[in-house]
Formats: sequence, structure tokens, C-alpha cells
Amino acid sequence: MSARDLESVSGSAGTSVVSSSPSFAIAFGGGGARGLAHINVIEALDELGIRPVAISGSSIGAIMGAGMAAGMSGRDIRDYAVATLSRRAEIAARLWRLRPATFGEMFGGGIRFSQFNIEKLLKTFLPEQIPDTFEELPIPLSVTATDFYGQREIPIHEGDLFNAIAASAAIPALFRPVRRDDRVLIDGGIYNPVPFDHLKDKAQFVIGIDVVGGPEGDGRKFPSSIDAMFGASQLMMQSIIATRLRTDPPAIFLRPSVARFGVLDFLRVEQVLRESIGIKDELKRAVDAAIAYTEHAEQE
Repeated sequence: MSARDLESVSGSAGTSVVSSSPSFAIAFGGGGARGLAHINVIEALDELGIRPVAISGSSIGAIMGAGMAAGMSGRDIRDYAVATLSRRAEIAARLWRLRPATFGEMFGGGIRFSQFNIEKLLKTFLPEQIPDTFEELPIPLSVTATDFYGQREIPIHEGDLFNAIAASAAIPALFRPVRRDDRVLIDGGIYNPVPFDHLKDKAQFVIGIDVVGGPEGDGRKFPSSIDAMFGASQLMMQSIIATRLRTDPPAIFLRPSVARFGVLDFLRVEQVLRESIGIKDELKRAVDAAIAYTEHAEQE
């Protein structure tokens, strides 16, 4: 049976039932603007007729996962991302609305270099289709954050959705940490860049999409302080991913071609989507191969 013959039907609110076909769950990894490539992955799943029974995400993957879990198609997410991120005037207008109303608000916690309130940012930039709570999502979603003082990963799958996504995407030095349940939370990618392990036993096939990338260069030029900071973070996350893949890999694990883009290259949305378009055919081939292998194993 080809993946192109899959037919999905929706169950009651918050569930997904796949009729007489394999079930899939997907983990969207973190990587800043490189995670815009997840849109191509979502479009490929749409074209295959696959509606995941569960979704997990970290950082930008939590954002993209929330869009898909809310019922948005890959085309919907693409259109919204391009319309919002490719127009500097639109971005400037939305950022202007986030400006502090008073000097007290600006400096109340002391002067903080480049630490924006990500929860407010997300509420300004994310589409209105994303609901306020996990419980309102048609597809179950789990996102990861890192407990800064507790020194551990925190999976979140209920309650305030925007607060959880903000915590998962709170990249250190760029965004201030997020408080939730008396914890101080930062970027989920610190502990779990591609949280495919959260989907174990939730579907027959688990898909993991890694957009972390890594430092690129020919070794002749020293990185700037910012490049070194983000590059070191990439190296750390790739080490974590490699360890998790050796322990219990998902059925399908793919890396879109996004390494040359920076974590903040959101204005290059169309270029990221164009250069990572190959992931669509790659995913379709991987899905067909996984199904064929399983069917062959069952017949023996």
C-alpha cells in the first residue's frame, strides 16, 4: 500500500483516528528561522493524505507544530508566513505595537540587552487560528522547554498554549525566560532539539525533522561573537540528537537543506522554503519505504 492511498478521518475533539491505514506522529525540531523548512514537511504530509495522530515540537518546531495541530494546512501556514515575514513594513508595524508604553515598563527590571518578551511577540505574530489552550487543538500536541534552575527538560501538553510555546522558543540572550508553574523556562532545544521520544508508542511510525544545522565555513575566517555563540549551541544540540538517535531512533529521521541559514534569517522565508523544497520528495520516499518494509516484514 502506498502512502498516497492513505485516508484520514477525524475523531472527537483532541483526537485523530486513522481508518485502515498506518498511523503517523511527527516531531518538529528547533533551529530558529531554519525551522521555516517545516512548512515543506507539513505540505508533503498534506499531499500524502497523512494527518498525524500526535505532534511534538521544540522551539520553532513548537510553533509550527501548534499551527498544524490547530488544523492549518501547509499551504495556510506558508501563505501566512510569507505574507507576514517577507514584508519589512508589516514586521515593523507589529514590532512597534510591542514597544514599552512607559519608561517604567522599559527599565523596571533593569536594562536587559536584547531580551525581548517572546510571549507578547508570539501573540502579535502568530495566526489567529492557534487557540489559547492545548485542549482546543484538534491534534494532541506536546512541546518541550528547559527548566533553567531545575536543570531538566519539561514537556508541556496542557493549559496555556501561548505561554508554553513561548517557553519552548525562548532562545537565551535573545528572549527573556518564561515563567510557568513557578519554574523559569528557556528554549526546549537545550535539552531536546527534536523531541521524537515524546511520541513513542503513540503511532506506528514516528517522523523526526531536524533543522538545527551546524556552523559552516572554510576555516579561514574566525566567527564573530554572535556566530560563535549560535554555532556552539548548534554543536551541542547535534551532540544531543546523535545520542538520542543511537538510543531509540524514530522510523523516519530527516534533515532539510537549511544549514547555511542563520537562526534569525526569518526575512529570508521564501529562500528557506525554496532551498528546502527537496525535503518533500525525500519525506514521501521515506514514508513509502517505511510502509513497504513493515508490510514485507509482516508477510514473512
